[in-house]
This record gives sequence, C-alpha cells and structure tokens, in this order.
Amino acid sequence: MKAMLLAAGRGERMRPLTDTCPKPLLKVRGRPLIVWHILNLVKAGITDIVINHAHLGHMLEDALGDGSQYGARLLYSAEQQALETAGGIAQALPLLGDAPFVAVSADIYIPHFDFKECLNTLEDNDPWGNPHAPDQRDIAWLYMVKNPSFHPTGDFAMTLMGLSNEGTPRHTFANIGVYRPEMFASIRPGDHAKLGPLLREFIDAGRVGGELYRGEWHNLGTPEQLSALNAPLFPHQQS
Repeated sequence: MKAMLLAAGRGERMRPLTDTCPKPLLKVRGRPLIVWHILNLVKAGITDIVINHAHLGHMLEDALGDGSQYGARLLYSAEQQALETAGGIAQALPLLGDAPFVAVSADIYIPHFDFKECLNTLEDNDPWGNPHAPDQRDIAWLYMVKNPSFHPTGDFAMTLMGLSNEGTPRHTFANIGVYRPEMFASIRPGDHAKLGPLLREFIDAGRVGGELYRGEWHNLGTPEQLSALNAPLFPHQQS
C-alpha cells in the first residue's frame, strides 16, 4: 500500500505562521506535523508516500528530501494552485498506482494512529459476505471521530451497512481515508475538486464504510490551538 499526505493547503487561519512556513512543517511537541505521519506510516510498513503541495511547496521538499532519513521513499505532486482534496488526489494518481491507498491531511495531529489498520481495509467489507452485494463497501473506508467543538453537527452517520448521509448520531470525518483510485476517475488532472461531494455520492451508492477512531486527534486551525497543544504538560515545565 502507498500513502498520500495532503499538504497543499494555504493554512489561512494559521497566519501569520503560515506566511513563511507551510502548515505541515509547523512543529507539535518538537516535531513537524507531517513528520509525525511519515514516521507512523513507516512504522506500519507503508514506505512509499506521495506528498502534494502548492503554497511554499519548495520548503517541504527541502525539509523532507527523498524521505531516506525517515526510512521512506517520498515523491511530490506539485500544484501551481491548490486543487482541493479530490483534485489533488486525482492529479497524483499516476504516482499512487492501481491499488487502494491511504490519504491523510498532513496538518492534523494523530500521534498514535496505527496505519496497519488501513492495510487490508477494502479487501472484504460486505457485512453479509456477498462479494456481489450492491451495497458492498468497496470504494472507500473513512475514519471518523467524535464531533469536536468547532464541528458539533458532524459529517456522516455510521450504520451497520456503512456510512450514511442521513441519520443520527453523526460523527466527524477525521481526514484519514482509504480509497480505490477509480473513485477519482471522473476528475481530470488539474481540475479543482472537493472531496465532500464525491464522498456523499459514493455514500449514497452504499460503497463507503467507516469506523470510529477513539485516539488522540487534533485538527489544528489557529496559532492559539497550536500553542495550547505545545504548552507544557505541567506549569513548572519550561518550553
């Protein structure tokens, strides 16, 4: 399995920090956000990693290089302007190959996520064991989290038959997913395309499953959130 780290966002709400540094290179607990992902992917045996970038992308390439320092093989998909999540994935498909891949937003913080869970996710997800079932969850598998305070209504409901656009309780997409490349076949390289509408389309078709991730997860949006996460665990500790 290969992985894609989505690193093309501008990080507007994280300004002024992102005026001079791409958001995935901001440090959390002594390590750049994107490096946490790379190390955890390598730990799971996923060493072929594609990184897309736009804003200050050269800084990502300069900092991470070919990935050998982490035991990874890094390839880059440069975008003149950020193509949104689905557009960025579609453009990078020639680097990702024909097999299912895991895609992760490079600016979330999930220090304990075990990417081994992703390796065989799409192999057999039909709950009734029928490989020809019309509701087979074979195109994508999403990891969900409990709704954070900034997104109280969530994104999708979880049912025994997979994810649903309707119903309750709803959970929030953690920005971690396993996808088959054909999910993005309708998007031309270079097109701007958001992931949300594409997910909802395939969820309606009964082809997307998911599960709840209960570990530490942070979607860092502002300098204040970053500072809070980097604050000493105990008041007397020095930064």
